Amino acid sequence: MVASAGKTDNGGDATRKSSRAKWRNYAVTAVGLAVVCGAAVVVGQFSRANEATAIEPPSGAVGKTGDTKLDLPVKPTIPVTLTVYEDPRSPDSRAFAQQYADTFSRLLASGQVQINYRLVTQSDRQYGGTGAREAAAAAACAQDQGRFGPFMDQLWQHQPAPTTDGLKDRKLLKEIAKKAKKIEHDTFDLCLDRGSRQGWVKKAQEEYAASGLGPVPVVQVNGRTLPDPRTQLTPKKLTALVTKEARQVAAAAPATPSPTPTP
Repeated sequence: MVASAGKTDNGGDATRKSSRAKWRNYAVTAVGLAVVCGAAVVVGQFSRANEATAIEPPSGAVGKTGDTKLDLPVKPTIPVTLTVYEDPRSPDSRAFAQQYADTFSRLLASGQVQINYRLVTQSDRQYGGTGAREAAAAAACAQDQGRFGPFMDQLWQHQPAPTTDGLKDRKLLKEIAKKAKKIEHDTFDLCLDRGSRQGWVKKAQEEYAASGLGPVPVVQVNGRTLPDPRTQLTPKKLTALVTKEARQVAAAAPATPSPTPTP
């Protein structure tokens, strides 16, 4: 009986030792997983932070050779380039965009004009907050899918009062993207949430602030700044200026030689 009891105790000791060994293995494994998961979180946060500061232009953006591509072109054509500076949080930019929408459509249809948009965020400094920056980044995400124009049309229609900083709400921006239609929402949402265009927006604002161009909206024809659209420009005057510029460019262009007749 004693021998039997001794065997039972030895077996129990062995079982307990085995159990402790297994728990040690589990504990080591758990700690290892915690380290790996923690590292993954840090890497993910670092990656997202880099995306938010990297200057990565959206698809189709243009610019001078060697410069950051800050212009978002609509229907690139020649010989006249209109560059339009707008702030998505600015009521003046909204009024201008809606007043000149038909004029821009006619100019584009003429085949003589391309329109490059520059999105700036001066209103964030004026009113406080980040709404202009968030909205500009969202517009750049829409540009990645070729839907910049429709997105901005919807943004102007649903622009909150600038003092509320309503455009900082990414949920609102995603709803605007849905209203613009033909935007693949998962791709758009990922671009917006990761801050993929934040660095590009920051660069655009820095260049605008350094330019001394004054309050938006600003319109340039082939690089020449036009009179203040809010007080001195009208759709009719803009059309006349563009037509005159197109004629001057055409007159200055070298004549295309006629083909030599074949004998």
